[in-house]
Amino acid sequence: MNNALTPDQVKDQFQRRGHTFSQWAVQNGYRVNEVYRVLNGQAKAKYGKAHEIAVKLGLKSEAA
Repeated sequence: MNNALTPDQVKDQFQRRGHTFSQWAVQNGYRVNEVYRVLNGQAKAKYGKAHEIAVKLGLKSEAA
């Protein structure tokens, strides 16, 4: 069962909480552009750092 969120759902969550992706990136040790590439679908996030970001944002499950 896949409980992953869509990018729009993640964006809505951040907006409701008043958080920015820039803040999240810095707090989690990622470059801002890496986070935006994953969020906007420019990075496939199948492995490596992009996958790690997608999992932490809730876009993918750990095993994906």
